[in-house]
Amino acid sequence: MRALPDFATYRAHSWAEAAAALAAQPDARALAGGTDLLPNLRKGLRVSPLLVELAGIEGFDAIEQGPDGTLLLGAGVTLAKLASDARVSSAAPALAQAANSVAATAHRTAGTLGGNLCQDTRCVFYNQGDWWRAANGNCLKYQGTLCHVAPQGERCHAAFCSDVAPVLLVMQAAVEVLSSRGAAWRPVDTLWCDDGAAHLGLAHDELVGRVRIPPLPQGTRCAFAKARARGGIDFPLAAVAVAASPGNVRVAVSGAGSAPVVVTGALSPQEAAKQVARAVTPMRTSAAPANYRRQVASALTERLLHELGEGTSDG
Repeated sequence: MRALPDFATYRAHSWAEAAAALAAQPDARALAGGTDLLPNLRKGLRVSPLLVELAGIEGFDAIEQGPDGTLLLGAGVTLAKLASDARVSSAAPALAQAANSVAATAHRTAGTLGGNLCQDTRCVFYNQGDWWRAANGNCLKYQGTLCHVAPQGERCHAAFCSDVAPVLLVMQAAVEVLSSRGAAWRPVDTLWCDDGAAHLGLAHDELVGRVRIPPLPQGTRCAFAKARARGGIDFPLAAVAVAASPGNVRVAVSGAGSAPVVVTGALSPQEAAKQVARAVTPMRTSAAPANYRRQVASALTERLLHELGEGTSDG
């Protein structure tokens, strides 16, 4: 891995300033914790002349809770803070667990909620040094014309590997999207597109400002689990969250495709597992075989639902 390339930084003090800086420079990138962006820059991936720092924006790392239990989380809340905050642990324990499962302690101390949601997709043919990529003709995701995962296809299959995204999906969270055109709340599932090369549903000058998590309906319980090659640091081979209530199950899976997959319905644990196995489309983007990752996603789904009382408990 080479040294960081030269770039300028601009410290924004408001969302309007940040959005304006991004709009003025097409190659500018937003910078929060940097745990995803900076290693990619050192690998020569999407090198930018300008990084727009967000940490100076008021409320960027705020955690608030409304009278009805709704959580409002600033995009700059660190994963370590998410994992340890008593309000999050009480209202959304699965989210705290997911945040605590990300990488290692140093990464969680710097990495942010917004960064985890907006992280780049990953692939064994993309996340390499620039000399390695060049020797292989680069790839469809960056500076190349061929997807080495699916050479006959016309799209990139790099995987989206957020740990916290599945929990926010099953809890039906919303994200506040800010730009020079104003602010709007959107369902969290609008953040992602099923294309590894263009996986974010955000314009260049749009930023995630806050995440809103409504309280779980009475009788609904939520759980999270993650499979990875090494327990202490790796991205998920599959990250699964489930929300179960009498007569309904909601499952979300990350790490097994270019966008998270959601399965819902009045499903038994076995039926939900089968639905997940059919819905996820892992490809050869990691060291683990695609079919193994599909089976892992399915098995974690069934296990979590059994642990929650097969989706029928009112606890």
